[in-house]
Amino acid sequence: MVSTRSREVHLVNRPDGLPTGSDFAIVDTTIDGPGRNEVQVRNLWLSVDPYMRGLMGTTRTYVDPYHLGDVMTGGAIGTVEISNHPKLAEGDLVLSNHGWRDRFVANGDGVHPIDPNLAPPQAYLGVMGMPGFTAWLGIHEIARLEAREAILVSGAAGAVGSVACQLASRMGTKVVASTGSDDKVKWLEDNATVEAFNYRKTKHLYRQLVKICRDGFHVYFDNVGGDHLEAALMSMRNHGRVVMCGMIGQYNAEHPPAGPSSLIVAITKRLTMRGFIAFDHAELEPRFQAEMAGLIASNQIRWTETVYDGLENAPAAFLGLFSGANTGKMLVRL
Repeated sequence: MVSTRSREVHLVNRPDGLPTGSDFAIVDTTIDGPGRNEVQVRNLWLSVDPYMRGLMGTTRTYVDPYHLGDVMTGGAIGTVEISNHPKLAEGDLVLSNHGWRDRFVANGDGVHPIDPNLAPPQAYLGVMGMPGFTAWLGIHEIARLEAREAILVSGAAGAVGSVACQLASRMGTKVVASTGSDDKVKWLEDNATVEAFNYRKTKHLYRQLVKICRDGFHVYFDNVGGDHLEAALMSMRNHGRVVMCGMIGQYNAEHPPAGPSSLIVAITKRLTMRGFIAFDHAELEPRFQAEMAGLIASNQIRWTETVYDGLENAPAAFLGLFSGANTGKMLVRL
């Protein structure tokens, strides 16, 4: 059995607040070649995602946290280098959750072939993958958005938000998009048919929302939490729906922040607030992928990527998520 050198990114410290580069280590390792029914995969693209921050502590969320000294697992696209598996051939492009490493050996469980004819391989980490599926679920299954309604999306230029905006726009809804830079505002207005604004230039978020949509919103798609959630609650119409997708604004909080002071309006406005996790709806993923592949083929959905090169830059790419360094999906190219 031939051994191959590889590199991995390990979690070596549990951060208190915003992570730093010293919380990670690049580790040289050697992997043995694949045994019976196994494959050896060389990764081409790595995903960095906000949910990973929640796994860096000791508290279990919806999955177990990372262990110190373990590889940072997460989505990756790779090519099969060596195959002893009957259903995977050398040269196949595959999606896995084996994360931040150059190479790995695994059996067929959790290693899924992708079709590069439907979308570029890295799109299976973004618009055709978990972020796109999350946006699709939030719009169609959780919010049950209807034509001619008004929706507010925060974190609107991120991997999830940018897709959610476009799916909503296609339905003939009024889409208001909050994002953190003028460049992101322009991208959204050029590609997503929304009314976007730069919240960093807004002194009073609630007044800005009222100015843009005086009658209020039927749906709020929350990717940020904090002041965005507080202002959005005040801006909702009666019987509105709040889609609780993410709260990146408080993932690095050293102490739990106070709840929204406007939460009482959930009673007076008779609001519905629902959180969701994409993998709870796995039975819908084939339907999502078929629909998204059709939208991509007909140029009805657009996406953008922010790319860091080299495994050693995976931590920097991850940290960039929390400063708004990405437009669209944040990726690492190997």
